Amino acid sequence: MKHLNIDIPVDFKQEDELDEQERKLLTEAKEATHRSYSPYSHFSVGAALLLDNGTIVCGSNQENSAFPSGLCAERTALFYANSRYPDHAVKALCIAARDTSGQFTERPVAPCGSCRQVMVETEYRYQQNIRILLYGQEGIYILNSARDMLPVHFDGSFL
Repeated sequence: MKHLNIDIPVDFKQEDELDEQERKLLTEAKEATHRSYSPYSHFSVGAALLLDNGTIVCGSNQENSAFPSGLCAERTALFYANSRYPDHAVKALCIAARDTSGQFTERPVAPCGSCRQVMVETEYRYQQNIRILLYGQEGIYILNSARDMLPVHFDGSFL
């Protein structure tokens, strides 16, 4: 038997260490949390993504009383961007969330498995990594690719 270790590079920055474009993306993600429809979980998530043409697209989580019918902020933004701007790759994606008390989460919030898979597919679609920024009040995790969050993933190369 062979044992494998998978190391994932993650940068950890404070908000004031972000460049201007990253700060703008973070501001948009935080603002998007206020457009969340989350009457059941009271957990408001916002996502902002930067396209290669400079456009910023935002999304927020949208819940439904039939729970499987809701959609996460990340997929809301990605699906809109992919349908509205199909010829433009996603360069970066920032995620922020407010907890049930309405405060931004202390620790950086991570996307669910379904969102990670969609991010990996988006990278596969455009043959370009997506820089991921995960915001928390204590700091921001920065990853160079969605595949870093889903190192053992399925993509079109298996088909």
